[in-house]
Amino acid sequence: MSENIAVLGLGLMGTALAESLLAAGHRVTVWNRSPAKAGPLVAKGATRADTPAQAVAANPLVIVCLLDYPSSRAVLEDVELAGKVVANLTTGRPAEARELATWVAERGGEYLDGGIMAVPQMIGRPGALILYSGSERSFDRYEQAFAAMAEPRFTGADPGMAPLLDLAMLTGMYGQIAGFLEAAALVTSAKYPLGEFTSSLLVPWLNAMAALQPAWAEKIESGDHATEVSNLEVNRAGMENLVRAFREQGVKPDLLLPMKTVIDQRAARGLGHEGLSGLVEEL
Repeated sequence: MSENIAVLGLGLMGTALAESLLAAGHRVTVWNRSPAKAGPLVAKGATRADTPAQAVAANPLVIVCLLDYPSSRAVLEDVELAGKVVANLTTGRPAEARELATWVAERGGEYLDGGIMAVPQMIGRPGALILYSGSERSFDRYEQAFAAMAEPRFTGADPGMAPLLDLAMLTGMYGQIAGFLEAAALVTSAKYPLGEFTSSLLVPWLNAMAALQPAWAEKIESGDHATEVSNLEVNRAGMENLVRAFREQGVKPDLLLPMKTVIDQRAARGLGHEGLSGLVEEL
């Protein structure tokens, strides 16, 4: 089913979103503060709007993808939102999403917040995921259109849930990157081939460790942090050994130190018999 959709914001991500909607046969109206960015999309069939109000007027679904939430609110400030569904795919914080949802509702609109788990080049292709939260009725109504951009997944009525899960997934990503960078620094300090280490040793090891995380999630949800493998006391000694080895190699352990601190705190509470999953309670 072809929908009438406005896309506000034509940065790299906004442009990719609009292109995927056009490719799926939807009628798309685009607006950008710099009008020239709309040119390539107009050539592909989009309609250019001179103002946000003009873009929204003819389209019941409004997709917003801008720099931040203050920018999103400023663009919508003088726009008639009654009867519109605003899907804000701008990256932000849960508190900002809840605040903007209230603001849209006060103006007669319905609100969805979205967390885009993809880079622009992935939009419209398998593997791209967008998390949504807020108005379930609006999600159900436009799920087919959302699917043109990425796999759509509804995460709950709280508008802040999609950005919270987005940030949580980014947190896991940054933790993985931090571990890789520390490992790479240690390996290169010994002049060992980094490519060989990464492909033949590190990646298989990380994949094996990732397979343990569902079991950790069960432990965290149950509150039972008993372990039959290395407990916190063993990991405390292991982390101390890691840090000393890094320094002896002339490598800064800075990205490991925060985790060492939390392990030390938990063990100092007399909980050294627990597994690493217990650290979540310190956090």
